[in-house]
Formats: sequence, C-alpha cells, structure tokens
Amino acid sequence: MTSTAIQQRHHLTDELKPVAPAAPKPLLAAVGLIKSYESFQALKGISFDMREGEIISVLGPSGCGKSTLLQLVAGLLKPDGGQLTLGNEIIASSSVMMPPEKRGVNMVFQDYALWPHMNVFDNIAYGLHRSKMARADIQQRVQELLTMLHLEGFERRLPPQLSGGQQQRVAIARALATRPKLMLLDEPLSNLDMRLRVEMRTEMAYLFRRLGMSVFHVTHDPEEAFAMADRLLILRNGQIDQMGTPQQCFTRPASRWAASLLGAINGLRGEVINGDSGSAVRIGSSLIHGLLAPEQQNLSDHSQAIVMFRPEEAEVIERRDAAAELSLASPQERIDNTIQLQVLHCTFEGNRWRAVAQTSCGQKVYLVLAVPLEAGEHVTIKLAIRSAFIYPNEEER
Repeated sequence: MTSTAIQQRHHLTDELKPVAPAAPKPLLAAVGLIKSYESFQALKGISFDMREGEIISVLGPSGCGKSTLLQLVAGLLKPDGGQLTLGNEIIASSSVMMPPEKRGVNMVFQDYALWPHMNVFDNIAYGLHRSKMARADIQQRVQELLTMLHLEGFERRLPPQLSGGQQQRVAIARALATRPKLMLLDEPLSNLDMRLRVEMRTEMAYLFRRLGMSVFHVTHDPEEAFAMADRLLILRNGQIDQMGTPQQCFTRPASRWAASLLGAINGLRGEVINGDSGSAVRIGSSLIHGLLAPEQQNLSDHSQAIVMFRPEEAEVIERRDAAAELSLASPQERIDNTIQLQVLHCTFEGNRWRAVAQTSCGQKVYLVLAVPLEAGEHVTIKLAIRSAFIYPNEEER
C-alpha cells in the first residue's frame, strides 16, 4: 500500500471515530443574590450556575425563597445585591434591570395564566403574533406544538373547556412557541390531582430532554424534583442548603433538614462513640453506624448526635408477640445497627403498611412495610450503613 493510500485510510478512520460531545456552555449564573422585603431577607447572598440544556429543580418549602429566586430570573423583581448573568449578559443587579421581554425566557405559571377568551390555537400563537412572525410560519409552528403536546383536535376550544392536564400542556406549548433560551416552571403540577401529577412530570421530563431545553423549575415536591432534575438546588431560609444531582442529594443529604425534606423523617438521638471504624451513635443499648454529612469529617466523642433514616429503609429482622419482654442484650451480644421497638399502631395504605413504633426510651419511629405489624408486638429493625445519616444534634439554623 502506498504512503498516499495509507494517509487516506488514516484520514477516513479519523472521520469515522465518534466525536466526544462538546461540554455544555454556561447559561445562567447567580453571584451573591440578595433580596429583602422590608425587614425580611428572602435571599441571603446565594450563588450557583446552570449549563445549557440542563434542568435544575429548586426545591424547598413555602417561604424558603424559591419563588423570589424565580421572579428575579424572570425579571419580575430586582435584586438588592449580587447579580444574575444569562449567557454573557448581566440581566439583573442592584444597578441593572433588563426588561423581562428582552431576556429570552418564558414562564409556565402555577395557574397556567391562559387567556380565557382565546382558544387553544390563539393562546399558543400569542407570543408569535407579538413578534410579528409571518402568518404561515405561525400556523406551522403552532401545528408542530399541537402535535408535540398531544393537543390535536383541541385548537378551537377555550381554556375552561379543557382539563387541568390539557391546560398545562397548552401553557407549555405557549412557552415553547418562541423558542426561549430558558424555560421557567413555577410549581407547574400543584393544581393537578395525584395521578395526573405523576403522569405529567414524566411527560415533561421526557419532552424537555428530547428538545434539549434549559429549564429552571421550582417545586416543593421532592418526587417531582427527582423526576425532572439533572441537579437539585435545595433552598432553606434564603440560602442554598445543598446542590447536586438527585442521587447525590438523596444518598448523602448535607444536613438534618435536607435529610428530612428528602424522606428521612426518622430522627433518633444518642451519644457519639468514636472507634477504629469511625463515628457511631449509641441509642439505648443499640450502636448505629452510618454516614456523616458530605463535609462533616468527624464528631466529638460523647457529644450528642441524631441518626436520620427513611421509613422504607428499615428492615424488620425479628418479631415477638406482645407478651414477650423486650430483650436487653449486653453490649457483647448486641448486633450493631439494630434497634428494638414496640409497635404502637399500623395502617394499610393500599400496596404497603405504615407503622408507628417506639424505642425503649420512648423515641418514635415510622416504618413502611410490605406486611402488617400488630400493635403491642416487639420488633427488631436493622439499618444499612448507607441508609443511616448521622448529624450533630444541634439546633437547626
């Protein structure tokens, strides 16, 4: 084979090699954002960044600052300090306020905010008409969105003639119509019943990923956030408590508060015992090993700590009837990461049972089980180390 042929062959081989996808570009960045309402500070200097094509879910309870943050991004509020950057432009700071219509962002509101006197077609086309798009192009774009959102045949219906799920799809189609740089979702599923919420969060996540949309999503529902997000931004009292992938936040909550928000509602207090295998917590006669918070190196020996765990992650390994006495094993006989409980109450929840029990020192424990327990019986539960989260027993800020 000639040298020229070899070179041509190498060139063809190089062309056929898979090309690594380009790293996503930065899209939205917040630096030291502050916002107050008179004496109440809603945001306390938060900073984060977001990449193109990423879905970020801002998760937290009412009053944590998530709606304020969304309105700052949308251009409905002006920050008192810090700045927001979209692409390469500063869109908001204490001295800069880019108008909402120039930011290239669209919002789907909690109540959908559809024009009640306009039919589905005209609601979707509203932004296109305002941008003075040609009529034929509007017709084509709206038809694409009707097909994409499964709204064919509903073009002439008014919003009151639609179900909640249909209204939500119209609101999403209207927001997508002008091809925004960033989609904002304000509690988009809160007005739907439980079945529709589960169905729609799956549809939305699939749609946005298929389109490669950048989405900034606000919710108080952890399950909705898990279903939607590439990363979670957990807000507490106007500050970021944790930011990471859903898996990172779920498996290593950064604080007691985050652990509880993400389902670890059981909290048992005890004394820290440091040994060769690290920190453990003594709760009565039990010794519990677990995971410390991601940035927690160790806990002081004999200090007070709290072990958090989820009701469904405790395994019942022994049951004794109500007449049996609670076994008080010696430290030598004790099996680590087991806790003895007495069942107080158990209820049926369709495909599972939920029990309330208590330790010998009266601390409550909630369990989710595949089989029922009887009130009064004694059980031993076992916790996997990866399911037990250990935090200092301090007052939450």
